[in-house]
Amino acid sequence: MKIKLKYLGALKQAEFTLGDFTILCGSNNTGKTYATYALFGFLSYWQESLMEGRLIDLSDKEIDILFNEGVIHVNIEKYIERVPELLDTFCKKYTDKLPEVFASSNEKFKESQFIVQTCVNEIQLIENYEQRIKAGNSEVLIIKKTENDLSISLLIEQSKLKVPREAIKWTVNKIMDYIILGNLFPKPFIASAERTGAAIFRKELNFARNRALEAMGQDKNADPRDLLSKIYQDYALPVKENVDFTRQLESIAKKSSFIATQYPGILQDFSDIIGGEYKVTDNDELYYVPKGKKKVNLTMDESSSAVRSLLDIGFYLKHIAEPGHLLMVDEPELNLHPENQRRVARLFARLVNLGIKVFITTHSDYIVKELNTLIMLNNDKPYLKAIAEQEGYKREELISFEKIKVYIADKALIKLDGARNRTICATLISADINPELGIEARSFDTTIETMNRIQESIVWGEDE
Repeated sequence: MKIKLKYLGALKQAEFTLGDFTILCGSNNTGKTYATYALFGFLSYWQESLMEGRLIDLSDKEIDILFNEGVIHVNIEKYIERVPELLDTFCKKYTDKLPEVFASSNEKFKESQFIVQTCVNEIQLIENYEQRIKAGNSEVLIIKKTENDLSISLLIEQSKLKVPREAIKWTVNKIMDYIILGNLFPKPFIASAERTGAAIFRKELNFARNRALEAMGQDKNADPRDLLSKIYQDYALPVKENVDFTRQLESIAKKSSFIATQYPGILQDFSDIIGGEYKVTDNDELYYVPKGKKKVNLTMDESSSAVRSLLDIGFYLKHIAEPGHLLMVDEPELNLHPENQRRVARLFARLVNLGIKVFITTHSDYIVKELNTLIMLNNDKPYLKAIAEQEGYKREELISFEKIKVYIADKALIKLDGARNRTICATLISADINPELGIEARSFDTTIETMNRIQESIVWGEDE
């Protein structure tokens, strides 16, 4: 999947390909968060449209055949060929939603474009699908996917059918969306840079809800949805998602992810990073329990900023994560000691190897260098195996360079669409990745070289 951005924040024109592990580096105010939030918004609205059956539209002619003859065979290939056109239309509609995603004015996005390009051969259909649809106690439809078509049978005579025609069409559209488009883009989960205050913000959320109830008490005709919308309308979509996630921790904690059931060692590694565990009580009270101190329950106010920073990620891993998801983390290094930044890099690599895609923005040279180590150790050479074993690296943490895409947000000489000559503007520059040398992250090199030069001058300057 290739994403192309135009006039989005600091980015004048940029494009990047979503890999198994995608990393955006660069200085502050270079457009990394804009690219991240825009991608999250796109994937969120895509998933929402899938759930509501708003993408593929079965023709009225085919619906007529279904009602008249009781069965139709839909050519799936025909609809697959239409996906690029469907995607283009969806991107245009999504671009109009960017002010809503960023909780900003329309003026800031009047020239923006968000474009997603994908090939028909990237579409992986849902296989072995069969479903019987009921209305009340009666079966109404049976939908079955064969190799290249979708067989839809009406199980009740049209004269006896009490379900509206549009409801039948919507049901079929929703199932076709799922079969054809369900695997096209990953379901996203995001931990925004504002997440460090999310745990404490849960109390404020309850207060905001109380204000809404108080306002409804004063005006019985007030719409609660409008009141809550006014309270939270100033927050960007990823921040809203973080807020909603922390509000639902009690119910989320009742679920178990595939990591919790199949790979508990990952949760143990995460516990080592935060130095304890999170706990949610039946009364929806959130605590942090330090290792070896089970009787000590610390509130988020009493816990370290690192504990708060990793809260969303911890609950995601233990209760939500599924293969095929996209975990997006804005600056995972927030409030973390360099050693824990290295551990987080290893944790992400392990998730990628389990089938969870990861997308991060980062200023951390420690994270990038640790990923370099994981890339370089991913080799069968005996001496590299010996180093990995000696330094405590697990085989499942090592990662192929082919799974990683790195982009540096910076100014570069590029040719804008429709222009004759190249011009210097803010964009995303693809970084080279070598299986033997790792990632060439020039974003950090200049700063490190400058610091080394200054320190060498301090140490040796008097001798010159």
